[in-house]
Amino acid sequence: MSTSAPVAFVTGASRGIGKAGSIALAKAGYDVVVTARTLHPGETHDYGSSVATAGKQTALPGSLEETAREVEKHGRRALVLRLDLLDRASIDAAVDRALAEWGRIDVLFNNGIYQGPGVMDSMMEVPEDKLRLVLEGNFFAQLHLTRRVLKTMLASKSGTVVNMTSNAGQYDPPNKTGDGGWGFAYGASKSAFHRMAGFIHVEHKDDGIRAYNIDPGYVPTESQLALRGKDDPIYQQYIAHGAPPEVPAATLAWILTTDEGRARSGQTFHAPRHAKEHALVPGWPPPKPGKDARKDAGKDAR
Repeated sequence: MSTSAPVAFVTGASRGIGKAGSIALAKAGYDVVVTARTLHPGETHDYGSSVATAGKQTALPGSLEETAREVEKHGRRALVLRLDLLDRASIDAAVDRALAEWGRIDVLFNNGIYQGPGVMDSMMEVPEDKLRLVLEGNFFAQLHLTRRVLKTMLASKSGTVVNMTSNAGQYDPPNKTGDGGWGFAYGASKSAFHRMAGFIHVEHKDDGIRAYNIDPGYVPTESQLALRGKDDPIYQQYIAHGAPPEVPAATLAWILTTDEGRARSGQTFHAPRHAKEHALVPGWPPPKPGKDARKDAGKDAR
C-alpha cells in the first residue's frame, strides 16, 4: 500500500539518536520506516566494545516497537523492520519490504552503527577479524544500503541521504582508548563513512539528490548510560556534558524542512553548534550556573 506522505527510512531507530530522529521526522510529516536489531523490549545483544568485554549478552532500554508508538502518537505511520548491519540479507529484505509496503523512500537516515568488539580496541590490539566487522557495519553495510535506496531515488529524480557521522572520523582522538579516546577501527570506519555524503552530492546533485553529514558531538544515549553508568569517570569527563539526542534530531528536521537546509547539500553540520545558533531545541543548552543570578542582579540594579 503506497503512501502520499513522504517516507523516511531510519537505521538504528530503537533508541538514542535514531529514536529521536524518527520522532522528529514524524513531527515533520514523514511516515517512518524504523529499523534496528532490537524489535521487542528486553532483547539482548553483545554490546561489548572491546575484545576484553565481548561475549556478554545485555538488554538495553529501547526497541523498535516503542519507537513506532512514539511515531504514531504524532499522527504518522511507522513500519517496523528488523535490520542487522552485519546481515546483508536483512538489509535487502528491509528495503524491499519498505518499497513494497509504501512504494517510496524519500529520506534515508543512515544512523545505525556496529556495536561490538573492536570498536574500542587500540590499533595494535584490534584483531583483524574484528576490524573487518567494524568496517563492515560502519561503512560497507551503509554503502550497500545507500546504493540500494539511491537507485529508487534516482529513478524518481528526488531524494535525500543524511549520514550520522562522527568527530572520530574527522580528527585524532584526544587521548588513548579507555582514557577518553576511541578505537582505531571505529575512527577508520567513520572516516570512510564521512566521505560518502560529499561524493553523493558531487555525483548526483544534478539528479535531484541531496546528501548531508550530521556530526552529533557528544550525545549521552540510553546505551552509553546503561553500559557505562553515571559514576564512570569517562562519563563524568565527557558524556555528562553532551547534548541530548533531540539536538541532532532537530538538526535533521531543520535540514529537511528549511530552504537554507535544502540549499546546503554536501555539507557537514555540527549538531550542538547548529542547534544552539538556530535555537532548535527549547531549553537547550541550559543556562550556565550563575548566569541567571547575574542577569537578575543586573535587573535589580536598573
